[in-house]
Amino acid sequence: MTSPDSPGLRWGILATGGIAHAFARDLRTAGRDLVAVGSRRAQAAQAFADEFEIGRAHDSYEALVDDPDVDILYIATPHPAHAENAILALEHGKHVLVEKPFTLTRAEAERVRDVARAHGLLAMEAMWTRYLPHMIRIREIIQAGTLGEIRALFADHTQRISADPAHRLNAIELGGGALLDLGIYPVSFAWDILGEPTTMTASARLIETGADSEVATTFTHAGGAVSSTISASRSAGPNVAHILGTEARIDIDRVWYTPTSFRVIHPQGDIIEDYVTQHEGRGMQYQALAAERYVADGTLDSDILPLDETVAIMGTLDEVRRIIGVRYPQED
Repeated sequence: MTSPDSPGLRWGILATGGIAHAFARDLRTAGRDLVAVGSRRAQAAQAFADEFEIGRAHDSYEALVDDPDVDILYIATPHPAHAENAILALEHGKHVLVEKPFTLTRAEAERVRDVARAHGLLAMEAMWTRYLPHMIRIREIIQAGTLGEIRALFADHTQRISADPAHRLNAIELGGGALLDLGIYPVSFAWDILGEPTTMTASARLIETGADSEVATTFTHAGGAVSSTISASRSAGPNVAHILGTEARIDIDRVWYTPTSFRVIHPQGDIIEDYVTQHEGRGMQYQALAAERYVADGTLDSDILPLDETVAIMGTLDEVRRIIGVRYPQED
């Protein structure tokens, strides 16, 4: 990946919520060039700019995408706005790193993909977990055949967030629910390790707003491997993951989707590898460094999470929602 000391892109951040703050901190940790921020509220944009010593604070998204000194935008709005915001940026010549989930539906993801390709620009999902050092090492271990044939995978993303029906995560009109906010992590993980599901089953608890508070999925994949995921927004679980092979397994520690440690364990219990992560910040900078590399080398697509795979994963989430009976007002 791009060296932190090499010239990179000039970043802008669209929106100023919690995830934007996390991303900005990690951009600064990595020494990247963060030059602009935009918000619907001038006061919010200026406060964000002051906090992160950003040169320009724009009082609208339109002004931000018009900024000639911005090369790439991190889209940090709630996911029902991702497609609109990403297309706005792309149509103004900006590359985009779009916070996960990439969009609300597969149809929206396809539109963003088509616009990006028509303009010759990078559009990339900010599924930051895939770019973390421990995940890079796990893929190397699997590629080397250390696990043998992979037979099963389990991962959970379970948090106690809020039972308030008005909270964004519970509001169906805002794309609320555990699946898109939390379940996207283990579902994308299953795709990463085992590929596209060939069959899907799911069950969920729906709350008074129509959103899902707990979702369980079971997928089968090519070759018969199975994966199981659990996501929850009103109860906290272990947040660990396991990959089971015929020759060894990988146990990923809490919290598996953030920088963490893991062990490769022989069926008899011997530890083959004990990986301890070393990193700075939250770890969101790795996806930014990758995005800069894809622009620099002209590929304009991720080798870790290609845009077509992002679109297909949104299709998987659409199907899970169909099974559990969750439909957003925007789909009517």
